[in-house]
Amino acid sequence: MLSERENNLLTRVGRGTPMGELYRRFWLPVLRADELPEPDCTPVRLTILGEDLVAFKDSTGRVGVLDERCPHRLASLFWGRNEEGGLRCVYHGWKWDVEGNCLDVPNAPEGETYKDKIQAFAAYPAVERGGLIWAYLGPKETQPPVPDFELNAVPASHRYISKMFIGGNWMQGLEGDIDSSHVSFLHSRVDNGSGDLLTSMNRAQAAMYMDRTPRWSLKETDYGIMLAAQRNGEGDTYYWRVNQWSMPSFTMIAARAGTPIHFQVRVPVDDEHQVYYRIIWHPTRPLTEDELRDAKESGVNFPVVGPGFKPVENRDNDYMIDRLAQRSSSYTGIKSIPAQDWAVQEHQGGPILDRSLEHLVSADSAIIAVRQRMLTTLRALQEGTEPDEPATLAAQRVRPIDVVLHRSLEVWEGAKDYLEARAW
Repeated sequence: MLSERENNLLTRVGRGTPMGELYRRFWLPVLRADELPEPDCTPVRLTILGEDLVAFKDSTGRVGVLDERCPHRLASLFWGRNEEGGLRCVYHGWKWDVEGNCLDVPNAPEGETYKDKIQAFAAYPAVERGGLIWAYLGPKETQPPVPDFELNAVPASHRYISKMFIGGNWMQGLEGDIDSSHVSFLHSRVDNGSGDLLTSMNRAQAAMYMDRTPRWSLKETDYGIMLAAQRNGEGDTYYWRVNQWSMPSFTMIAARAGTPIHFQVRVPVDDEHQVYYRIIWHPTRPLTEDELRDAKESGVNFPVVGPGFKPVENRDNDYMIDRLAQRSSSYTGIKSIPAQDWAVQEHQGGPILDRSLEHLVSADSAIIAVRQRMLTTLRALQEGTEPDEPATLAAQRVRPIDVVLHRSLEVWEGAKDYLEARAW
């Protein structure tokens, strides 16, 4: 368990909090690219790490992320006119470029000189990469290169991005992403094990449900931790599921070689809400029609998402749980895999889990390791040592793997070509 103080360190993300300052050392995806589809398109308002912001794409295609408030009278720039290289406040016409410079103060005779004396309250660097808009909300002097995850480099035909606004603190979502033992229960079935969701979608193997007691092997890396869950396979084999966790909240979920890779991203809106990106991508080929149909239409692997990126299955309707199905087929009675996660993660005794009340076991080894890595980095930052991880993401080339190996092989050696992105 964690102390109450440690729990607060990990979960609070506002400006000036230790975790908030660590998050601000990383480039974060803040929008899907199609939310700003063209120059001079409609601005988008967003809240990230407790900051109310507005994003826009100017006439040349540059992306700006500004504090939502116009520095004149604090009117919202979301209502602004996006025109001729900047965002113009509709209240009095003051205009701002993507770097937060004031371009025009048209309602006062001193405007031509006064505009050079003021700046937007905040203007954050932003770029479009891999179908997402990334922004950096940290100090200019520590700005790292933009993350070069492999999925950012593949053609658009090789990936599909789903975005959702969900409840619960970001850490609860991340801990679900890296927790292998819950998969054998939460995402299983009770009708004699037939048709398990993940096995039917080729995302796991039958050993996942035959051996529900994983043993962990963990390997620290310069970007995060490789998290390997071992289960008994047939004969003299072990079944391994290796997730790749990159600080602070990027997780590649174990995937069978040749199938699309799942990439999960958690970005805090505030302490009690998060933006959840669920991405599938393939390193060597376009996604097939069946893979896209599963993502867009099935409502199982990917949930149905309504207006405003709100999932149709949500806490207000009890995630549309079907108690009859829970008795006869589904372990939870909840249709989509993500909604099964949300049901147990969005409200764990509250929107922020009190980790001082937990009783952890060896199955929680991955969660313990990630918390400790995060706390170590947080404490170092508090003492003035900048984290190395933001810069390492610019050169990261790794993949997860779901694989069966002979018991004589160590997973780091037996799966090395997959983990180091040389095979798929």
